[in-house]
Amino acid sequence: MTTPAFEAISLGPNAEVLYQVADGIATVTMNRPQFHNAQNSKMTYALDEAYRRAAADDAVKVIVLRGAGKHFSAGHDIGTPGRDINVSFERASLWYDHVNKPGGEFLYAREQEVYLGMCRRWRELPKPTIAMVHGACIAGGLMLAWVCDLIVASDDAFFADPVVRMGIPGVEYFAHPYELHPRIAKEFLFLGERMGAERAERMGMVNRVVPRDALEDTVYGMAAKVAQMPRLGLTLTKQAVNHVEDLQGKRTAMDAVFAWHHFAHAHNELVSGDKLGGYDARAMAASQRTGGEDKA
Repeated sequence: MTTPAFEAISLGPNAEVLYQVADGIATVTMNRPQFHNAQNSKMTYALDEAYRRAAADDAVKVIVLRGAGKHFSAGHDIGTPGRDINVSFERASLWYDHVNKPGGEFLYAREQEVYLGMCRRWRELPKPTIAMVHGACIAGGLMLAWVCDLIVASDDAFFADPVVRMGIPGVEYFAHPYELHPRIAKEFLFLGERMGAERAERMGMVNRVVPRDALEDTVYGMAAKVAQMPRLGLTLTKQAVNHVEDLQGKRTAMDAVFAWHHFAHAHNELVSGDKLGGYDARAMAASQRTGGEDKA
């Protein structure tokens, strides 16, 4: 039996994720600015390593997630030169490696690990997390922001989940009807248009919207206040609110939609030979340029 060669994970100065700690605040920075922080596997596993490190460090009281460059995150990597869907990484959960698995097993095992599984674990991280969102927060980018406890956005930020264009009912971490009223969630998905930061705040998805040049000061000011709270009090409070969401069906609903998500992938492949329904990164980017913006 051959042991797979796992890709190495680094949080060094040129890595896909940067990690710093100061004054009780861990800063986790997605660092693929040339690709608008599209999430390849290497970056996703590096995020997991950064969160693990922050959770284990008693000096860290709160975590800030941010993106380098013009945008928070353009979503899953479906077309950059660094796309690494066929690369093996050391498992972060108990799922087996997806590489070389046949048929739908390949994508199902991979997405259970790197999308649904990791996002759920990050949501349950026992320390508060704050997403600092600027520019685009699209599809998989929503997942990274939604697992955070607080979201602070710049006034130029926008949010979108356009994957219904692929015939898929939303991203893998399906929190839409918990982040938004169900009717607004349907609009958000059916139209696939951008939701500006101000409307996202009115809908309760975003905590605060501030001018772009005030975003960093606002986020770190909030983080500094959180860092003054007792660690156990923060942990128990986070668990309490998350528990209420789960009693309202968040986890079981997500399991069901994840299955429908993969039915859609399988259907697309049977009909067109393409799990993504013929959409690549260029086509999805074009859909956001031409799809309009919800300004209501």
